[in-house]
Amino acid sequence: MPQAALLLARHCNDSQRPAEAFALLAPLCRTSKPDAALVTQHVAALVALGRHDEAVGFWRRAAEAAPNEPSAAHALAIALAATGRHAEAESAAAQAIALGTPDAATCFTRARSLVALGEFARAETALRDGLQLDPRNAGAHDHLARLTWMRTGDPAQTTAALDAALQTFPGDTALLAAKAAILQGAGDAHGAYACLAAPAAHAQAAPALLVRAGLSALTFDPANARELAERALRLSPASTAARSLLAAALLGTGDARGALEHCESLLANAPDDQYLIALQTTAWRLLGDPRHDAYCNYAQLVQPYRLPTPDGWPDLASFLADLKRSLERLHDPHGHPLLFQSLRHGTETTGDLARHADPAIRALFAAFDAPIRDYLAHVGHGDDPLRRRNRGSYRWNGSWSVRLRDAGFHANHVHPRGWISSAFYVDLPDGMAAATTPEGCLAFGEPGIATAPPLHAQHAVRPEPGLLVLFPSYVWHGTVPFRSEQARLTIAFDAVPGVPA
Repeated sequence: MPQAALLLARHCNDSQRPAEAFALLAPLCRTSKPDAALVTQHVAALVALGRHDEAVGFWRRAAEAAPNEPSAAHALAIALAATGRHAEAESAAAQAIALGTPDAATCFTRARSLVALGEFARAETALRDGLQLDPRNAGAHDHLARLTWMRTGDPAQTTAALDAALQTFPGDTALLAAKAAILQGAGDAHGAYACLAAPAAHAQAAPALLVRAGLSALTFDPANARELAERALRLSPASTAARSLLAAALLGTGDARGALEHCESLLANAPDDQYLIALQTTAWRLLGDPRHDAYCNYAQLVQPYRLPTPDGWPDLASFLADLKRSLERLHDPHGHPLLFQSLRHGTETTGDLARHADPAIRALFAAFDAPIRDYLAHVGHGDDPLRRRNRGSYRWNGSWSVRLRDAGFHANHVHPRGWISSAFYVDLPDGMAAATTPEGCLAFGEPGIATAPPLHAQHAVRPEPGLLVLFPSYVWHGTVPFRSEQARLTIAFDAVPGVPA
C-alpha cells in the first residue's frame, strides 16, 4: 500500500494536482520512517500549495524527535532545499552523513544545495562520493553532467562519468537514456538519438526508452519520433509522456487534428500544464481555429511595464547600476549555459533570486509587485488557462538571471510549470533599445518544435533597461540573436496563483 500510494502521489504531483498528492502522503509521513522518495513527494506537494513553512516545520519536528537518525536529518535537508534554504539544507545533509554510514541519496541532496550556493567544486565532490556508493544512479549522473557542462562546456568531459559507468554496466538502458538526455541538452540531438537507436530497435524496448529516443528524434525527424511514440503508447496506453511526445510529433508531420485530440485527452487530467496548452494552441493555429487568437492575443496578454524606482534609490538608473553589480557577482564570467535551458551563448544563475538576501535583488522583487497586480487586474477573469486561475494574488515559482554574450539568444520555449512568465531588462548592449533591426528582441509565437507547415513569430517586444514584460507561461517565446561585445543582462521569473486566504 505505501508504495502504491507513493506512485499515485508522484503521478498527482507530476499532473499538477498537489492537494491530492498531499492527501495521500500525509498519513504515511506520520506513521512511516522517512524515506527520501516519500519525503520528496510530500515536500513537493506542500511547496506547490505554497505551504513552505509547513513542509520545513513538519520535517524539522521529525528530526528533533529523532536526533540520531540519519534519515530524519536527510528528510529535513530535502524540505529545506525544496524551499530554497540551501545553506541550512547543506548543513542538515552533512549532519545526516555524519550520523551514519554515508548514503548515496544524501550525498546527492547535499550536492544540489551546494550547486545552488555556487559551491561547485564541493558539489562535484559530493556527487562523485554518491556515485562511488551507487554507480548506476542515472539521476546522480545527470546532475554531475549538468555541473560539468556548466563549468567546462565540453561534451566529452560532461559524459565522462557516464561513459565510465557504461563500460562497467554495458547496455544499462537507464544510463544510456541519461547520456542521451545530456547530449540533447547540450545541443546534440543526433548524438542523443545515436545512443538509443540500437536498444530502441529491439522489439522488447521499454516504453520509457522509446519515449527518450523519440524526444531525441523530435527536432530533426518527427516522423521517426511519431513511430517511437506510437510504439510506446501501444505498450503503455496510460503513459502521459508517450502521448505528449506523440502530440508533438504529429504537429511535426502535418497531422494537427490528431495532435489536438491527444492534447485534449492529456489536458483533461492536467489542465494547467503550460506545455500541453502550447501544443494545443499550436494545433489550433495550424487548423485556423479562432481559439488560437483568443488564447494568444499578444496585444492583450503580453504587457510591458516600466519598473517603478525601488525605495532607497534616487532614480531607476542608479538602481539598475547597483542591481547589475549584484547580478554580475552571481554569474561565472567563464561559465557556460546550463543544460536543458533555452539560452545559448551565455550564463544563468543557479539559485532562486526571489529568496536572495542581496539588498538590490530584494528591492527588485518588491518592486515587481505593483506591475504584477496591475497585470492581473488587466487580464481579468475568464475560462481560458490564464484568466480562470486569476484569484488576484500570486507567488513566485522560480527566478533566475541570464547574461547573454555575443551571438546569444533564447531558443523558443514555454514554461511548463508556470502561469505568468516574465523578462526584466537590467543592462543591454549600446544601441539595442533604439535599434531598427530585431536583434535582441523578445519574440512570441514561433514554436520550439517542428511543425508542418513551419510557423513563424507573430509579435515582438523591443527591450530597454528597466522594462518588465509579463505574459502567459504557455505562449511560445524566444529572443532574436544579437551581435555585440557587450552583454545582455536580464532577470526572469515564473509566478503561479497565490494560496487562497
